[in-house]
Amino acid sequence: MPEGDTVYRSAHNLAEALDGQVLTTCDVRVPKYATVDLSGETIDSVVPRGKHLLMRVGEALIHSHLKMEGSWHLYPLGGPRPKWHRPAFQARIVLETAQWQAVGFELGLLEIVPLSAEEDIVGYLGPDLLGPDWDPDEALRRLSADPDRPIGLALLDQRIMAGLGNVYRAELCFLRGVLPTRPVGESGDLVRMIALAKKLITVNRERIERTTTGNLRQGQQLWVYGRDRRPCRRCGTPIRQGELGDSELQLRVTYWCPHCQS
Repeated sequence: MPEGDTVYRSAHNLAEALDGQVLTTCDVRVPKYATVDLSGETIDSVVPRGKHLLMRVGEALIHSHLKMEGSWHLYPLGGPRPKWHRPAFQARIVLETAQWQAVGFELGLLEIVPLSAEEDIVGYLGPDLLGPDWDPDEALRRLSADPDRPIGLALLDQRIMAGLGNVYRAELCFLRGVLPTRPVGESGDLVRMIALAKKLITVNRERIERTTTGNLRQGQQLWVYGRDRRPCRRCGTPIRQGELGDSELQLRVTYWCPHCQS
C-alpha cells in the first residue's frame, strides 16, 4: 500500500531521470486535463510532500496522489518502445524526455495547476517525516492539541504528520502497546511514538518491501497489519480487525492484538 516511503522512493527515482530534462511528449489521460500539453517545457524538479508527488514543469505543477493503487513507472527510451508492466487503460499520464518515459498508473488524484498554487495544495500538511521541514517538536504540538481524539485517527491525520498511512498506523500502535481507539492523551509517551514513526518510515524509504519487524522474508514483514485472526507474533493471541474513522477521516480498516495492546 503506498505511503510516504513509497512516494519518497518514487519521487527520488523520477527526479534522477527527469530533473532538468525537456519534455518531448505530454499525454494526459484525464478528461479535465486532456488538452494540456507541456511539451517543450523543462522539468525543474520532482519532489515528495508527505503522500503527495509534485512535478514542477515550467509554470505548471503536476500534482499526483497514489491513493490505494497508484504508481509511477520509468521506462528507458532509445531502443524498441518499452513494454509497460501495467495495462494501458490504467495509464493516467505519459511523460517523455529524450531518454525516459514516465507513466503514472491508476493515480488516485492527478491535476495540473499553475505552479503558484503549490502552497494551496500542500500547505496544510504537517511536518513531513521524510522531508527537509521535519520538526518533531511541531509534530508533538499538533499531536497533543486534541488529547481526546483516538490515537489511531491522529496518526493518519496528514495535518499533524505528513507521510503515515494505514499500515504504519496499525504497526505503530502495536509497537507502542496502545489500542488505536485509545485517546491521544492516554497513549503514553508521544515523543517516543513520533520518534518511532520517524525511524520506521526512514529505514523503509529505500526498500521495495516494507518491514516493521526487521524481517524481510515473505509474510514476516509486519506485526499486525493484514493479519486478522492470525496469531500475534509476540503472544499468540489472534489479531483483531476493525474500522476506525470520523467526520474528517474516512473509515479505514485497522488491526490490533487484544493482549499486547490496551
